Amino acid sequence: MLSKECGAVLLLLIIFALLDVSGSFVGVNINTDSPGVPSASELVLILRSRGIHHVRLLAPDHQLLSALANTGIQVMVSIPNNHLLRVGLSQTAAATWLNDNVAAFLPVTNITYIAVGSEVLTVVPNAALILLPAMKFLQAALIAADLSRQVKISTPQSMALIPTPFPPSAAAFNSTWVPIMSGLLQFLKNTSSSFMLNAKPYYGYTLGNGIFPLDYALFRQQPQTNRIIDPNTNSAYSSMFDAMVDAAYYSMKALNFSEIPVMVTETGWPWLGRQGEPDATADNALTYNSNLIRRISSMAGTPAQPNRTTNAYIYELFDGEDLQDGQPSGRHWGLFFTNGTLVYSLDLGGLEAADTTSSLTRVYCIADSGADPQALEVGLNWACGPGSANCTAIQPGQPCYTSSIAAIASYAYNDYYRKAHVAGGTCDFGGTARTTTADPSYGSCIFEGSLGSRTTNGSSSGTSGISSGGGGSIAPTAFGPAGPINGVLRLGAPRAKAFLMVLFLVMML
Repeated sequence: MLSKECGAVLLLLIIFALLDVSGSFVGVNINTDSPGVPSASELVLILRSRGIHHVRLLAPDHQLLSALANTGIQVMVSIPNNHLLRVGLSQTAAATWLNDNVAAFLPVTNITYIAVGSEVLTVVPNAALILLPAMKFLQAALIAADLSRQVKISTPQSMALIPTPFPPSAAAFNSTWVPIMSGLLQFLKNTSSSFMLNAKPYYGYTLGNGIFPLDYALFRQQPQTNRIIDPNTNSAYSSMFDAMVDAAYYSMKALNFSEIPVMVTETGWPWLGRQGEPDATADNALTYNSNLIRRISSMAGTPAQPNRTTNAYIYELFDGEDLQDGQPSGRHWGLFFTNGTLVYSLDLGGLEAADTTSSLTRVYCIADSGADPQALEVGLNWACGPGSANCTAIQPGQPCYTSSIAAIASYAYNDYYRKAHVAGGTCDFGGTARTTTADPSYGSCIFEGSLGSRTTNGSSSGTSGISSGGGGSIAPTAFGPAGPINGVLRLGAPRAKAFLMVLFLVMML
């Protein structure tokens, strides 16, 4: 039996280890340079209404960084490849970039990572020699600003850096880049940062020319006869995603680095491709991203790293034609159209329990009861015409038809507002409309509300100014760190093991 003193010390150590096991999460990539992207405040409303707690900004958008203040959303800020030379020129240039794009927004905006470039070694190899100096300059600037504990630095790498990713146990970085990779990995180890990997099984599947089954790329269950086995370790891989992550771990191990965790900074599946890409479909994109969320939320490790969870960022939040080598690729990866509607019916729930003490208040756009009837008629005609509101329900004989011009206008105003709000539509109509949280539905005439500010125990904690456009037609679902599901805390493998160790020691005391 353990002595009480020894047992107490061990118990505390195990508890601290348990608390240090962080939950896995799925975040999203955001490109605010895409045409038609909502305003910063609207974008944050979408993130909060969807429960998205981790974002990677592909460029340091100052308006969005300001709008993310006091939301708790963890932010990764990226340095675009075309800005890398400027940052890597000198310590002064790096410090200026850091002050302007990171320090200026801390601590109210929760910036936790800087992604320096993207796939630099394989996309812009001419910039390879300034990549590590840029990272070191930025790290020195973080230390000088006393921010190095809060903000970490890394650089996303492409799977193309690993010429033969399967079997994972034999994977190794392209020998051309080994000297640079050794320096990068030493930097990541010294700063306790993650190895960032852009892992897109769609490319692994399509470039494999039929070697790997589609189900394997989409996380679908494989029959025993079709299991994908690493012949060197006899490890079975149920998904190409896990195999890609392990290929990165083994590649680092080949250079004698085994302590650095892998973070997947880009993954996803295109819902539309160019001619000759039959597997770029909405159904496959839905399957991949749904299964990715389930995979990450399980908090299970990979065959090579069973005790390490993996965090991932879906590429990307808003739809737009993807670029390849600077040219349009014809592929579309987005989860949402820029008007805030889902491209396909992806259920973003599963990583975090619904908060039973908070809800998203539904907001309705209705006609002001004191408005001039002629002005209401003008607003009604605009909503049902250029505004593209669905006015079928207010036609004679339909459930919302009434002799009251205000009631009819209210229905049309609301239908327009709920569809157009996320894209910038307002509830004004020449001063004849206002927003309300009181449901104006009556009888069989149902008004569909937009989702407004988040409220907790009756008090608002969302953005203010609801009358000027609070809320969009976005359903409240969870998309963030693993947590209690339906009131039951789900423990992943690492956390469960630590919990059992604590329980065992308690029994021994």
